[in-house]
Amino acid sequence: MSKVAQYLSEHLLGEVTTNDGVRRRFSTDASVLSIVPDMVIYPRTTSDIRKVARFSWQLAEKGHKLPITTRGAGSDQTGAAIGSGIILNTVAHLDAIYEVDSKQKLVRAQPGVTFKALNEALRLQGLYIPAYPNSQSFSTIGGAIANNASGILTGKYGSMQRWVKQVEVVLSNGEVLQTGRISKRDVEKKKGMQTFEGEIYRSIDNLINDNDKFIDSIAIEVRDNVGYNIVDVKHRDGSIDLTPLFLGSQGTLGVISEVILHCEPISTAPLVCAIAFQDYETARDAVDVLSPMDPAVFELIDGRILQRATDNGNNYAFFNEALDRGDVAVVAVLEFDDNNVRAKKKIGKRIAKIFDGQPVYVVLEEKESRSADLRVIETLPTMTLIGDEDVSDPGTLYGAFVPTERMEDFQKAIDKLEKKYSVDLPLSGHATQNVYHARLLLNMKKPSDKQKVLKLLAEWSAVVAEHGGHLIGEAAEGRLKAIFAYKEIDPNIVQMFASIRAIFDPMDIMNTGVKQGGDLKKLVDSLRHDYDGNDFAGYIEGN
Repeated sequence: MSKVAQYLSEHLLGEVTTNDGVRRRFSTDASVLSIVPDMVIYPRTTSDIRKVARFSWQLAEKGHKLPITTRGAGSDQTGAAIGSGIILNTVAHLDAIYEVDSKQKLVRAQPGVTFKALNEALRLQGLYIPAYPNSQSFSTIGGAIANNASGILTGKYGSMQRWVKQVEVVLSNGEVLQTGRISKRDVEKKKGMQTFEGEIYRSIDNLINDNDKFIDSIAIEVRDNVGYNIVDVKHRDGSIDLTPLFLGSQGTLGVISEVILHCEPISTAPLVCAIAFQDYETARDAVDVLSPMDPAVFELIDGRILQRATDNGNNYAFFNEALDRGDVAVVAVLEFDDNNVRAKKKIGKRIAKIFDGQPVYVVLEEKESRSADLRVIETLPTMTLIGDEDVSDPGTLYGAFVPTERMEDFQKAIDKLEKKYSVDLPLSGHATQNVYHARLLLNMKKPSDKQKVLKLLAEWSAVVAEHGGHLIGEAAEGRLKAIFAYKEIDPNIVQMFASIRAIFDPMDIMNTGVKQGGDLKKLVDSLRHDYDGNDFAGYIEGN
């Protein structure tokens, strides 16, 4: 063990290791990248996190950089959960659910608790947090906040940002910051403090005042998760809430050590509707008709995805029945979670009337025993697309926002990419959010396929931008997508994001290399040689 690791081990309650096997284990996340850390630390308390941050800060003051990467389950697909220096693993010990206030619909917890565990605990009170990602079985609350996670319910219920009331953050110098909306009067008091927190409030207030025109330019009603959410920090009455900055910050502004979240009452027996379309045009028209009906879930899945899963031995009764009636280009699965029985019956009748006489196959189910067969289609896990072949989905082409009115042209551009690279790029996505994923399958052991990863990502990014979209419509840019995402936005805005980061992390020790652009050669050098997509094979996404 190095002298640094030995020193930290003597001063922390948690564990510190420089074991080669452990370091290799934490050198990868769910992305196609790999970086081996110097050590892994398992903090047991907020005090442990503070000591690690303070130590790293003091080293940086002396010219020695030991960056800190905060990690939950490591399910991030953008390389944001890996890094050199210290990996701060929150899963081992920081997984407590402190209290649930069912009256105020609030829950207080530590960042290492998984989304599934938290929602199962809340379910006992008739509550849940709807912004759960597909990886809820193993992803953590801290990671969900760090990525401003979203999922199939986000179209109706919003991303994580809507559900986070307050966070406790250990800053890069070891101080603790409690976020929350404070009045203009209290902002002035904060700005008068001779602490790092005071400096942050002064600097953020000045930055907002100096960049008002750029902030106005990004205050638009579309999903664009790139950078930092400075738009919602300062309000017209002069009050400030720093919480939005940490949503999607991926550990670059501080380490989240505790959270308070809003909850929502659970809906009972949603009406589930599955529709098979024979062509893309009819499916796109249906989006315009069905979206105003306020579905909680509205997933679109390319028929090729279901066909591949079926070819691999999976059985979907609805898909088989639809194929008996003709081609299946697209399948839509919707859920309506209104607890009013009459309202759900009215919706069912309306949907049946809309598609009466059209060449589509529609099934409506409300009873859980029957609707389960339809709901399983909503979030098909990647493993269902992989048979005995040595292929995997690198997840690099996930989460782009594309406006509905440009989808037809976007699809044509994707068809050209398929031909150019001799790959299939079937789309699935959240129709009411206009967020889509291309389900790319490659054999990463083949040099030719490995070379396609970043080339396809670059062209995918350009095509998304050409069609009025945003590369980062879901989750955040990490270290993998930052270089491509920043090419498509105003350099002044990129500089503003860099200034925000510098305010919170002047020593550049918090998740260095993430949300910073970087260069393509470093990305190429960091590509994994052993990527097979099986890092989380012990879990099923969507469960």
